[in-house]
Amino acid sequence: MGTLDTKGQELDYARTRLQQLGLQTLLVDVGVMGEPLVAADVTREEVAAAAGIELARLVAEGDRGEAVETMARGAAEVAARLHADGRLAGIMSLCGSAGARIAATAMRALPLGVPKLLVSTVVGGDTRPYIGTADITMMYAVLDVSGINRISSRIITNAAGALAGMITVEPPVAEHEERPIVAATMFGVTTPCVTRARERLERAGYEVLVFHSIGIGGDSMEALVRDGLVDAVLDVTTTELADELAGGICASGPGRLDLSDTEVPRVVSLGALDMVNFGPIDSVPSRYADRTLYQHNAAITLMRTSAQECAELGRTIARRINAAKGPLAVAIPRGGLSAIDAEGQPFHSPEANAALFDALLADLRPDVEVLDLSYNINDPAFADAIADLLVGMARAQVPS
Repeated sequence: MGTLDTKGQELDYARTRLQQLGLQTLLVDVGVMGEPLVAADVTREEVAAAAGIELARLVAEGDRGEAVETMARGAAEVAARLHADGRLAGIMSLCGSAGARIAATAMRALPLGVPKLLVSTVVGGDTRPYIGTADITMMYAVLDVSGINRISSRIITNAAGALAGMITVEPPVAEHEERPIVAATMFGVTTPCVTRARERLERAGYEVLVFHSIGIGGDSMEALVRDGLVDAVLDVTTTELADELAGGICASGPGRLDLSDTEVPRVVSLGALDMVNFGPIDSVPSRYADRTLYQHNAAITLMRTSAQECAELGRTIARRINAAKGPLAVAIPRGGLSAIDAEGQPFHSPEANAALFDALLADLRPDVEVLDLSYNINDPAFADAIADLLVGMARAQVPS
């Protein structure tokens, strides 16, 4: 898939390489303005029509931004139809920024597990707007996609080989499909808790999917919950909400902890709400110059949340939990929210934590179950307690 008016030569080269590897190909044109350099199997007119608009109208209006968004909607519809008809086993695009927007939208319309490969220079920047929560593989093009030369030919050949490999590899044996799925959230500083809880849940007969709470991780988990692919949630690590509040780099989207449209049992805890994530220490905003900072490594600087911020987080979590329709419980680790929020550790602040706990409990719906424990979040007893609580809630949901 790509814009055949600007990337036609490169896409035709990729098509040839894929065919040499034994794959059948469909070339989808999502260009608008110029004439296609090679013939497409699915034309730009068909793509625009799939979005409900005539291509001639887009060309006449000459609005590049509107054209990109229209072709993105049409490309997503085309990709979904091809997959539903059994004609799409994988998808690849060679593109610039506009083409990446279109192709990535099409890729996000495909189910998890369908091979998706985006080859572009945009990979060197912020890729989150392109990926969303989809399993898109991104490959840096090194050069702009402009012509076939000794470097681009090797990059495109490698990309074709990668896509062919993903398509032709034997699928994994479905060993665990009969086991109910628990989604869990984890950060480095809550790893001992989640690891122990995961092992306990696995012994109880669950398959556990662990998501890294770096913004996109929490969003990915919520997407699977909304899609009905998860049976219960152990939301140990809600740190993304702290980044959302204070402008950190691991902020999640608006769907994080939005429980208004799901009835999946969930235990929510307060893991790593003692911190906000920034990049290298010189990237921390100047307004936080007087705050307690901790260099996790050269690329990541953590900032201790204040009592005021913790109180606001408590109110935010209570508000989102109060909108829940399904079974829900809150687990409070009085002994600390992370590995570095324990006695003697740099982020230990009973005052800030008390502000979090008090605000949460003051605003929480009275019928929400609260597991209020004296342990640090990484204490084995805390992990065992929240795992057992979730098992009980999940089993109560299963019809007798």
